[in-house]
Amino acid sequence: MSSVGAAFRLVRAGWVLVREGVVAAIPGDQLTGMPKFGWQMARLFTRRRALREGRSDRMAHAVARLGPSYVKLGQFLATRPDVVGNDIALDLALLQDKMGTFPQSQAVAAIESSLGRPVSDLYARLEEPVAAASIAQVHEAEVLRDGIPTKVAVKVIRPGVRKRFHHDLESYFLAARLQEKYIPSSRRLRPVEVTETLAQTTKIEMDLRLEGAALSELGENTKADPGFRVPAVDWERTGRDVLTMEWVDGIKMNDIAGLAAAGHDLKAIAANLIQSFLRHTLRDGFFHADMHPGNLFVEADGTIVAVDLGIAGRLGKKERRFLAEILYGFITRNYLRVAEVHFEAGYVPHKHDVAAFAQAIRAIGEPIHGQPAETISMAKLLTLLFEVTELFDMQTRPELVLLQKTMVVVEGVARTLDPAFNMWKTAEPVVGDWIRSNLGPRGMLDDAREGVGALVSLARQAPDLAARAERLSREIDLMAEHGLRFDDATAKAIGKAEARHTRSGRVALWVIALTLIFIAWKLI
Repeated sequence: MSSVGAAFRLVRAGWVLVREGVVAAIPGDQLTGMPKFGWQMARLFTRRRALREGRSDRMAHAVARLGPSYVKLGQFLATRPDVVGNDIALDLALLQDKMGTFPQSQAVAAIESSLGRPVSDLYARLEEPVAAASIAQVHEAEVLRDGIPTKVAVKVIRPGVRKRFHHDLESYFLAARLQEKYIPSSRRLRPVEVTETLAQTTKIEMDLRLEGAALSELGENTKADPGFRVPAVDWERTGRDVLTMEWVDGIKMNDIAGLAAAGHDLKAIAANLIQSFLRHTLRDGFFHADMHPGNLFVEADGTIVAVDLGIAGRLGKKERRFLAEILYGFITRNYLRVAEVHFEAGYVPHKHDVAAFAQAIRAIGEPIHGQPAETISMAKLLTLLFEVTELFDMQTRPELVLLQKTMVVVEGVARTLDPAFNMWKTAEPVVGDWIRSNLGPRGMLDDAREGVGALVSLARQAPDLAARAERLSREIDLMAEHGLRFDDATAKAIGKAEARHTRSGRVALWVIALTLIFIAWKLI
């Protein structure tokens, strides 16, 4: 029955997207056959009002009707331009995660249930909500510390949001499975895997203890950084459904007039923002992945404070080295080195020619170097780079795509503060310092130390590895003699899974077909 329910929810979502003009906004002039017929039918059923609006407005109206989980879906897909395309990703990034507030009594119940204490014991004062999003809302409150009232922000999970997301995720998985089954060209985008990533991201975001941990980690990483910080977490008043943190008094970064009126140096703030982001990415391998201006405040002394760390990105040492070397290679016009880094990282298969790949990289870099420095976009460069790498069979790297999306947003914020912002001049000190520290003699010494540690660890595991090798050898001999066999339980599980997928797909298609017939009959 869950498949039937998921199918109905999927049909409803499709109908809303058609009526609000989202489907009609997709370029369909070059489509052929049934896809073009479907696109033309979608235009017929689109509201007249929607046809006069831009694509981002149509999407905003559609997700407002579909509910909070679709806001999150849109924001998540905005981080995957490799899946939806750059233009649609930019439109999705404009979706505002603003929802109506829920009653104070429900917030109090959630806090007390999560922390196991009365609100009156936890807070001296708890005000009505000041902001609400799809997953949670924020209240202003006060706590007593050594008898002194201290203002805090209290983030509370929206009641019933987990159940709603669970039901909608069933629809997303059904759509992804149908897409993989009936649209072979989409399989390279791995829609089921993308949906699994969304499900995991959402689970993390709906446990506010994990957001608190992310704030704590970023706070430790940046405690000595000039001009950047995150709010401190009050762990005594934090649980799965509630996060209490320091209240931030500052001006939001999207209030350009307010920042200027307060006497802030907008150019210095833009430079600090970019350098802080690159420092977190390269030095720590951990960065705030939702740095839109609504999540950034500027305090009276010019310090940037980043809030709402529900989405964070991580890069391993290999990815950080890859990023730093390609950026530095473009800065110094060393295109061969940029190409070599792709091969060394294993991102481009060795069946391709390094020189040919370097030629493709040069086609990106040379036009950029012919422009004034303040017009060069690092985010655009990474976008072009990922487009070229597709020609050389580079597989989608979710962590790099998230980095690219965040860099697009951060660079956009910097340019609103300083229209003549020079990305390369600002980035060079951070990137160059990381290159010198990690790829010079000191970096080689660190790598050698890590190599010795790995060898020692391998030596300690040698007896266990030998025993495993012996067992594997015996299993291979038995397989060679008797062939590969499944036990009864495995064979039955495979049969049940195959039958379930076939039955679910057939039921979903029948539900969708009957619903469309019903809609057409109603319209006639």
